[in-house]
Amino acid sequence: MKVTDVKSLKEEFLEGVYSIPDGEKINECIQCGTCSASCPTSSAMDYSPREIIAALRAGMLDRVLNSNTVWLCTSCYSCYVRCPAGIPFTDVMYELKRLGTKYGLIPPDETLPALSKAFVSSVAKYGRNFETGMMRDYVMSTNPMGGLGMLPLGIKMWRAGRLKLSPDRIEGVEDLRKMVEVLERKREEQ
Repeated sequence: MKVTDVKSLKEEFLEGVYSIPDGEKINECIQCGTCSASCPTSSAMDYSPREIIAALRAGMLDRVLNSNTVWLCTSCYSCYVRCPAGIPFTDVMYELKRLGTKYGLIPPDETLPALSKAFVSSVAKYGRNFETGMMRDYVMSTNPMGGLGMLPLGIKMWRAGRLKLSPDRIEGVEDLRKMVEVLERKREEQ
């Protein structure tokens, strides 16, 4: 889906970011680069965390969403912990992922959104991540034949007791689903 109204997209993004605790601090970025220097994956990103903030300030939200940056964020929180302004950058990245997924603004060759979707689906189904099922769903949605190459590693991990063939479910998974539904409805109402 192509978004033509970038202005309303930017407004939706800012509304989402400002609703995050300390989200308004995005305006206090001094472009020191501490976030980029702290990020373990910034060298593989189209834009470093510092560049993301600069691009967002310049109104280039569609460009940011079409980059691989948001999908390479490991959610390690190093950028947030070390930021002198206390910008919750990891939460900003989550908001960018949400918008990118919602509007289909993802890099054409990027498979990480499929991994994210498989993870969320696994947690929604079992209340926790079932790695084997998540990887199955990811591989089937991105490169089914490529998954065959991972089979020897999967067997080796299973033999070592590091890969389960059946999922563990948390108690009260239905309650978790209800909470997620309420939160999703609230998010849509905003």
